[in-house]
Amino acid sequence: MGKQEFTISIFSEDHIGILNQITIILTRRQINIESITASESAVKGVQLLTLVVKTSSEMVRKVAKQMEKLVDVLKVFVHSSDEIIYQEIALYKVKTNGLMSGDIIDNIVRNYHAKILVISPEYTVIEKTGHKGEINDLLNRLEPYGVLQFTRSGRVSVTKQVKELNAYLTEMDEANRDNNREMESYKKN
Repeated sequence: MGKQEFTISIFSEDHIGILNQITIILTRRQINIESITASESAVKGVQLLTLVVKTSSEMVRKVAKQMEKLVDVLKVFVHSSDEIIYQEIALYKVKTNGLMSGDIIDNIVRNYHAKILVISPEYTVIEKTGHKGEINDLLNRLEPYGVLQFTRSGRVSVTKQVKELNAYLTEMDEANRDNNREMESYKKN
């Protein structure tokens, strides 16, 4: 089986050490993290870790099951790139003098759907939101003008599926309540 790119969305309680536990699972399976983003989720008190990995579909399913067994993890979702809507953000710090001759900066910003954040006599900071390939294309375009710094975020994504985490959490609560009722009934008998 060939490797392909997967986005793993991990919803967890906000406790120290969860990222360490997750990286241990991936390290044991020799899976490298291509991108990582941590943020709040739409559910209060629930954190979202978004990881991008390249591996086989069988392996990503195995590690997702292992991650779901962690105490603080509420739910893990695995998606291929066509099942999600995603973006990354990049910042480029470029020497100003080369960019300001003619209409170079205007053409670059328009053609790459980028945005200028700062212009100073020494440098210009450009922001680009998009997929990794688009971000790298702009980096290659800017290199002749003197890229001083470059940084790219991890992936942020939302799923195309309709069922959201809230629905899964509600289902889990209902299942737990049903289990508790059964246990109480069993104890009474």
